[in-house]
Amino acid sequence: MDASSLHNTAAWRDYYELTKPRVVILIVFTAIVGMLLAVPGLPPLNALLFGTLGIGVAASSAAVVNHVLDARIDVRMTRTRGRPLPQGKLSERQALIFATILCVISMLALWFMVNPLTALLTFASLIGYAVIYTVYLKRATPQNIVIGGAAGAAPPVLGWTAVTGEIHGDALILFLIIFIWTPPHFWALAIAKKDEYARVGIPMLPVTHGNEFTRLFILLYTILLVIITILPYLSGLSGLIYLVTALGLGAMFLWYAIKLKADKGLELPMRMFRFSINYLMLLFLALLVDHYYLVRIGIS
Repeated sequence: MDASSLHNTAAWRDYYELTKPRVVILIVFTAIVGMLLAVPGLPPLNALLFGTLGIGVAASSAAVVNHVLDARIDVRMTRTRGRPLPQGKLSERQALIFATILCVISMLALWFMVNPLTALLTFASLIGYAVIYTVYLKRATPQNIVIGGAAGAAPPVLGWTAVTGEIHGDALILFLIIFIWTPPHFWALAIAKKDEYARVGIPMLPVTHGNEFTRLFILLYTILLVIITILPYLSGLSGLIYLVTALGLGAMFLWYAIKLKADKGLELPMRMFRFSINYLMLLFLALLVDHYYLVRIGIS
């Protein structure tokens, strides 16, 4: 392989890294769950394919903008200094052009191949995360992740509207689950990376109010999350398979939160952070399994 080919391969990987693929996978997964839960059987193929494409590409665009806006603080944080922009592998101009292309593709796909409502809601989520959260909330208030979590909680609603063309109460329950899940998920990471956030002047809750206060809020939000995850069963969206899974996963999350309240180290917060990602994926997978079981036996 010649030098030009090696450069092109490296550039492709750098652009790919800008999209935060692991985060986007979780976003796309919850959006697809929203699509599948919106109808008794399988959603229309057109909505499934182009809805997934549009939502995923829009999330990638928002991630790239986030990289650009955070480049100056990323270079000062151990966790993020290896990203393409701090390393100088790509310029901010290249990244912004890439983000614009992704945004245009996603909006065209959603507007013309899915429906205008999904396109508008997706664009609002993109702006909410890439601009309102990253530019203002992240640097303005220790409640940044709470308020900004609304953008990250939108994918199931976007998936639902992609199939039905309307916002449904059950979709809002899915939104609420992710919205309440986000603070304990991210605050666990913030405790582990408190010194780095303090160094770059980001007022994460552990920085402004201390680890002990943050641990208490993680516990309180986790209790609320366990309660909220019962709503799909109470609303009739899901059945016993989901309920048992949600309570089991909730007990594990609560165990982490209780243990974290007494633990002063930095290893457990990272373990809880990683568990919380698996928790959300398993919870939404349980919704799917339960949904299609109910469809099979003719209840929904």
